Amino acid sequence: MNKVTLHRGKDKAAWQLHPWVFSGAIAQVHGQVDNGAVVEVFNADDEFIAFGVYNSRSRVAVRLLEWNPQRQIDADWWRDRLRRSVGLRNHLLHADNTTIRLVFAEADFLPGLIVDKYGDFISIQVHSSGTERVKAILVDELVALLSPKGIYERSDLKSREHEGLPDTNGLLYGEMPPAFVDVIENGILYQINIVEGQKSGFYCDQRDNRALTALYAKGQRVLDCFCYSGGFTLNALKQGAAAVTSVDSSALAIDTLLQNMTRNGFDSSEHRAVQSDVNKYLRQLGEAGEKFDLIVLDPPKYAPSRSALEKASRAYKDLNRRGLMLLESGGLLATFSCSGAMDIDTFKQVIAWAALDAGREIQFIRQFNQPEDHPIRASFPEGEYLKGLLVRVV
Repeated sequence: MNKVTLHRGKDKAAWQLHPWVFSGAIAQVHGQVDNGAVVEVFNADDEFIAFGVYNSRSRVAVRLLEWNPQRQIDADWWRDRLRRSVGLRNHLLHADNTTIRLVFAEADFLPGLIVDKYGDFISIQVHSSGTERVKAILVDELVALLSPKGIYERSDLKSREHEGLPDTNGLLYGEMPPAFVDVIENGILYQINIVEGQKSGFYCDQRDNRALTALYAKGQRVLDCFCYSGGFTLNALKQGAAAVTSVDSSALAIDTLLQNMTRNGFDSSEHRAVQSDVNKYLRQLGEAGEKFDLIVLDPPKYAPSRSALEKASRAYKDLNRRGLMLLESGGLLATFSCSGAMDIDTFKQVIAWAALDAGREIQFIRQFNQPEDHPIRASFPEGEYLKGLLVRVV
């Protein structure tokens, strides 16, 4: 077995079950270890800590897998982990919900692996060299467990570059997904694009938050910014919103949203779709003196790392300032950040600054989180990335 020894004093996180060993913590790699190979990790006193997979090109040099020295990291180990992850989510699949995340990487003890179920199809992303080596085993087990029509890979990720892996997209099993795959979430029909859509095809991490936000939409004028395929829009219309305006810069997103409107039989006279840069459109709305009762701001990741947090905070503040200025007194802002580098307390402070600049007094009345199929492992707090606030203008 390949062996890695850590520097003295650099083993605390590994003993505490954190799954990442950074390159600076490694004192010695014994022998020639291929990237993606399984290694045994020891402390400076030559005590076994855990098994992991090694990659010399990555800042995360070892991704730890198993702390029990009696367990062998073989095909059966990977299959068992995958079965456990899928089994914990079976109750989330039912007639009103046919799309969930089956595997959430380190949170499910499967580093670098994302698996999403979209109706009869599965979309996977592979972020790490160790998981890349066993991809065929994992695909085989997914077929045995779920009998999907097809499994499609969307591994076109910046993280693969850091692992020394090329981007790869393509069919891994069965049928090629059609241009639009039918799924149901919160009882609402969606047609989503697995092959060309954003990320793995759909943002199922907002499932609960869409439903919760829509509870405030009845009879209200709603503005859904960064609407993508219409999750917040469709939930608001289902709950009786008086009018909804949906904004996204992507033509594909707007086209998909309009198809989803038709699929659900919603009245198009209550809806306006706008293809535009969101910040530009918010400025235009402000200049026109438009007002709304409920605004949703669900932007892309502004802070991919802690080094980008200061710049991202300014972007979040400016975006939310513009949103708050468009709300009626008593109006609500549902605002989100999917940047793991920004914690909830920092996000609250940014929104408070935005309110101050907008000249609005606000109350925080609800916090939003990621759903249970995106669990947060106690030893890996970095897995908590999605947070949101429901803000009332008073």
